[in-house]
Parts: sequence; structure tokens; C-alpha cells
Amino acid sequence: MLLSLWRRWRRWRRGRPFWGGFFAILAGAEICALPLAPLKVMLQQGIAGIPSVLMGIVMIVLGLTAWFSPAQRSLAGVLTTLIATAALIMSNLGGFLIGTLLGILGGGLMFAWQPNATARRPSPGSSESPTPSEPPEPPSPTPTGTTPTGTPAHTDPQGAQP
Repeated sequence: MLLSLWRRWRRWRRGRPFWGGFFAILAGAEICALPLAPLKVMLQQGIAGIPSVLMGIVMIVLGLTAWFSPAQRSLAGVLTTLIATAALIMSNLGGFLIGTLLGILGGGLMFAWQPNATARRPSPGSSESPTPSEPPEPPSPTPTGTTPTGTPAHTDPQGAQP
């Protein structure tokens, strides 16, 4: 039972940008908690503490978004990095620099994370044989860079459609 739970946890954790979300949540908690600290710890007091709390809450929500909606990881990563950088100026030096550094690290990890799309290969010595690859496609009769209608081909590396 415990082994089954551990396997499910590992599968869940590996299927999303877990560490990026974790660092974003830590950064948000750090930035959010400092305005609530005693006056001797604070660098700013009063209305200036409101942006700190709001930025911390938004960073926590972005970290949770990366966990529970991995498809939104790029947007969450960019916004986390921007908010962490803004917290450096607006929020007690970004949680005394700790919150800003954790936020930038978390945002970068969220943005860079890619789902594992490679197929599992059979282990050595197993009876499974690799699947044969498909034969290469024959060359196209149209000139390179054009479509069959003669219009220039759209070559966006992101895969956007015209």
C-alpha cells in the first residue's frame, strides 16, 4: 500500500513542473509573511505592506497553477519571474532577497519544464523488440519553402498557424 502511494506520488510529481511550483510557493510565502513580521524586522510599514501581501498571494497561486494545470506553466513561469523581480523594489527588498531569488528560480523552472514525451524503451534482456521505424517519406515535388499551391510556406518554429 505504501509503495503504491509512493509510486502514485512520483508519477504525479513527474507529470508537472513540481519544483518550479514549490519554489514559487516558498517565494510567495516569504514575500507575504514579511509584512506581517514585527516592526524591527520590517523595512517599510503601513500601506506599503499591501503590495507585499498581494504579490505573495499571487505567487502562491501561480505556483499552485503550475502544479494543477501544467499546460499553463509558461505563463505562470513568466509571471512568477516578473512578480519576483518587482518584489525586489516594492516589497522589503523582495523578502530580503530570499523571496526574489526563490521566485526567479521557480519561475525559470516552471517555464523551462517540458513533459516527458519519449516512449519507454524496453530494458536490456527483455523479450520485447523495438518497434520498426516508419519508412522515410518521398521527397516533395514542390520546391523547398513553398506549398503545393505555390505560396510561401509558413516556417514558425513555435508551430503557429498563419
